[in-house]
Amino acid sequence: MSSQSSAQSIGPTPEHFFRSINAFQLTRALKGALDLDVFTAIAEGKTTAKALAESRQASERGMRILCDYLAVVGFLTKAGGDYGLTPDSAMFLDRRLPTYVGDSVEFLLSPTIEQAFSDVAAAVRKGGTVISDDGTMSSDNPVWVRFARAMQPISFGIAQMLTGLIELDPGKKTKALDIAASHGLYGLAFARQYPNLEVVAVDWANVLEVGRENAEKFGVADRWRGLPGSAFDVDFGADSGAGYDLVLIPNFFHHFDPPTNEKLMRKIHAALNEGGRAVTVEFIPDENRAAPPPAVAFALTMLATTASGDAYTFSEYEKMLADAGFSRSELIQMPMGIHQVIVSYK
Repeated sequence: MSSQSSAQSIGPTPEHFFRSINAFQLTRALKGALDLDVFTAIAEGKTTAKALAESRQASERGMRILCDYLAVVGFLTKAGGDYGLTPDSAMFLDRRLPTYVGDSVEFLLSPTIEQAFSDVAAAVRKGGTVISDDGTMSSDNPVWVRFARAMQPISFGIAQMLTGLIELDPGKKTKALDIAASHGLYGLAFARQYPNLEVVAVDWANVLEVGRENAEKFGVADRWRGLPGSAFDVDFGADSGAGYDLVLIPNFFHHFDPPTNEKLMRKIHAALNEGGRAVTVEFIPDENRAAPPPAVAFALTMLATTASGDAYTFSEYEKMLADAGFSRSELIQMPMGIHQVIVSYK
């Protein structure tokens, strides 16, 4: 009997169940490796368990067991007694590089997020988060300061790609509104590329402090202004003739139900100048909600952490935006990554 036919004859196995139910061990092992800065140490040339243990004041046995585990789950390579970085680990888990994403665990594994997933069955029964009435969307929730600081390396690359997709007139004075600005990197990417652009950033006051720091860091603080408060409540200041040419809405609509989104979309539509555009960056599953996997899976995050959020399809966004008054919307696939872009025209 060939090995292939032997494998086919094995039949059903509970391996997938046990691997999945123990997935928290992978999460914690990876967090431990980040705490010990194992990936950076390997990048620096400490490739044996002994060398790694000495550099990180850890036991050699403990380091060997951790690194063997990381090798079999795909974060490290192993040849003899030497460990190496996979291409993904080399790019994203070496703390010395600007592409390092390890700090994102400060948000992704924050107590708020972990608590939200503590009883998924209860969230399914209720149809929304069970941690509080508003979940992570409560006013001035400190989890968004964690988000703003932790997610900057990921958002920086997305923001740069966005400026390559959306063009403004470089010779004209323009104005952009950055909704749920967080770290501010989306609006700031446009401000850096267009010297005549003024950016107004909306978010909670405690979160805007992070955006203000970045505006100063990038040398555009004179063209960046924070507008503290809820995007649903604050006055955008777009009176007749002084509206916005561009409105950026990165990763925001997924927190709310369609009627709530339409309410904000109408407000954004009114704030735009004629010919202005609203640019939505989102996780967008296909119409059957079968792919891409990260966008489909993201809906569970919204179920666990928000009262009524979801991952919406493009047709659902298209209807919401049309009902809010936009003349048309188009879907653009980002050059890389798991987000997609919707450009809506007034």
